[in-house]
This record gives sequence, C-alpha cells and structure tokens, in this order.
Amino acid sequence: MADKPSLSYKARRRWSLVLLLIGMPLYIVVAVSILNWMDRPPLWLELVVYVALGVLWVLPFKFVFRGIGQADPDADQSKGD
Repeated sequence: MADKPSLSYKARRRWSLVLLLIGMPLYIVVAVSILNWMDRPPLWLELVVYVALGVLWVLPFKFVFRGIGQADPDADQSKGD
C-alpha cells in the first residue's frame, strides 16, 4: 500500500493537463517578467536563466507526471485480449 501513489491514474492525468495548459503558460509569463526586470541580460545568461526556470517549474510536480504516458495500471487487463 505504501508504494501506491496518493492520486489515482485518472486524477494524475487531469492534473498534468491542468499544469501543462494553465500552469506552464503562467510560469512562462513569470519567467519573462523576471528577465524584463533585469534589463535584458547578455544572451548566454538569458539562456541559462530560461533553461534553469524551465527545469525548476516541473520538479515540484514530478509525481504528477510520472507514468502518465503509460497504460492505465488500474484498468482491467482482460479488455485488451
């Protein structure tokens, strides 16, 4: 029971869609706003900041995205036979 995630597969799929369709664009706006406050840094620094922010936004939600591309583990396996 300890190995089972707290969210069901369907709930994780729904939350991943919400995060990708709403959360990611909002995070992009925040990232661009942060760089605008810096008065256009050099291109290499701007690239480093965008890559770092692009990785950091997903780390707290790693458990939501894990296994989403796989088949539903809770589905009845006999349906495909």
